[in-house]
Amino acid sequence: MTQLFSKTKIKELLGLLNAGSNIAIVTHVNPDGDAIGSAIAWSNFLKEKGISSTIIVPNHFPDFLKWIKGSEDILVHFNQKDRCERILKQSDLLFCCDFNRLSRLDALGEFIETLDAKKVLIDHHIGVEEKDFSMVFSKVPISSTCEIVYRIIRQITGKKHVSPQIAEPLYAGIMTDTGAYTHSCSPELFRIVADLMESGISREKIHSEVYSSFSVNRMRLMGYCINRIEVLPEYRTAYISLTREELEKFQFEPGDTEGFVNIPLNIRDVVLSVFFTESREGFIKLSLRSVGEFSVDGMSRKYFNGGGHRNASGGKSFVSLDETVSFFKSILPEFKDELAAAEN
Repeated sequence: MTQLFSKTKIKELLGLLNAGSNIAIVTHVNPDGDAIGSAIAWSNFLKEKGISSTIIVPNHFPDFLKWIKGSEDILVHFNQKDRCERILKQSDLLFCCDFNRLSRLDALGEFIETLDAKKVLIDHHIGVEEKDFSMVFSKVPISSTCEIVYRIIRQITGKKHVSPQIAEPLYAGIMTDTGAYTHSCSPELFRIVADLMESGISREKIHSEVYSSFSVNRMRLMGYCINRIEVLPEYRTAYISLTREELEKFQFEPGDTEGFVNIPLNIRDVVLSVFFTESREGFIKLSLRSVGEFSVDGMSRKYFNGGGHRNASGGKSFVSLDETVSFFKSILPEFKDELAAAEN
């Protein structure tokens, strides 16, 4: 297996681990499978080395990830602000999983900026804000942060197989971040997945826990969203928009809309899909997905205060939902030629 990072860098990481007595692990706002999986797997790896750590997330994560052993110990800053900040103040070393800049953590990120602890990034997103971190382990072409965590562990231990306690959250994170192995998949990734399965985990159980344990409300919300799809054939684009009132009608819980942005990409000749939702905080959240060479990262960075990957990105808008959708439509002519050329 190709080594992602130099021996010198891995040695420096080990030096930090040996020196750090209080370690915390943080992930981004609205943590997904890759964020939760990479944080738990890294925490379990540290535990196997005799090093304790605490995982802190900015806000709630989806129920369909709460089956992962160790998720019950995760602290939520939104609910436990004083406790989380006390732990972070005492930390010598902070691991930042699955985000490229501290602003992705909102209020938690603002607090972390004030800390003296060394901050180590483990990530795979475009546009890392290097000044936010003491050390960076980031490779953009890699499928997921979970894949990077696996490869760091392999470089440290030299062993092909990790323990089931590490393999299970890694498999879940890779599976969800690749859309159940539909994108960002290299031949090497499938060799890694085979290694994880050979650790003794149950692929069937993980798939069932993630994809076959949804609430009735989520399924009804999905049906509602399918009926809300708007198609713009001249731009090979489709979108869904939901108000806060519509979400609450279905008793929305964090994670209920996970993956919905991909649904319009099943429509023939659609290469760009956007999902607009009105957040509790008042801004409009955008999820963007594309196929082929069209970069939603570029669109999100230029117009929606966001970024991510070429084919998967996120953003925010601070005007109303209707205004945001109207603005989105107004910029599509700029991308018409690129959208027309994209393969699907």
